[in-house]
Amino acid sequence: MKTIAIIPARGGSERLPNKNVKLLGGLPLLVHSVQYALKQPHINSVYVSTNNALIKSIALEHGAKIIDRPEFLSEAHATTVSALKHVLQSIDQSYDTVVLLQPTNPLRPTTLFNDAYAAFMKSGCDSLMTVSRSHHKLGKIVHNKFVPFNYEMGQRSQDLEPLYFENGLLYITKASLIMDDTILGDNNFPFIVEHPYAQVDIDKEEDFKLAEYILKQYPDA
Repeated sequence: MKTIAIIPARGGSERLPNKNVKLLGGLPLLVHSVQYALKQPHINSVYVSTNNALIKSIALEHGAKIIDRPEFLSEAHATTVSALKHVLQSIDQSYDTVVLLQPTNPLRPTTLFNDAYAAFMKSGCDSLMTVSRSHHKLGKIVHNKFVPFNYEMGQRSQDLEPLYFENGLLYITKASLIMDDTILGDNNFPFIVEHPYAQVDIDKEEDFKLAEYILKQYPDA
């Protein structure tokens, strides 16, 4: 089974300009994902999809292959699956499995991929996504009133019904799903990750500062 890792890293970023090349722990943000992918024995090729010359240069310097993404797939409304599909359509090799690594989730536990890949293969699922448990008391605001969603008023946090959120650390999916314009199949495996790295999803400056703090606290995870 041949596996390709794809890192979509367009140049535009409205909330945090140039975030994909912003230095985190001395490395450009996207390089964390490139280096992580290159270390995995089950990944046969590592590609960065970008429309940006600086990102392209940095990715090549650190060992990734490049797919030049057209501008119509690089606009803010363009979907991730469209970028992944473009990569598969642009290369001269076929792959069975696609690993999506988002540069905005740069910190991943060392054993995460091997453990997730083993679960993907064993389960026979179409796709796998990493999730983490939410320990928040969640609710809706209806007609200016707060309506609890996952608890009752006065209930202890430790007694909450388990709910999980998509943390974005890692996705594994069949290439055929990407070609059908979707990333997650009906038979989708939720791989649970309970690690401080799962808190990092960089979209704005505060997220970046949190990433810097967590990386300092857990440098060898």
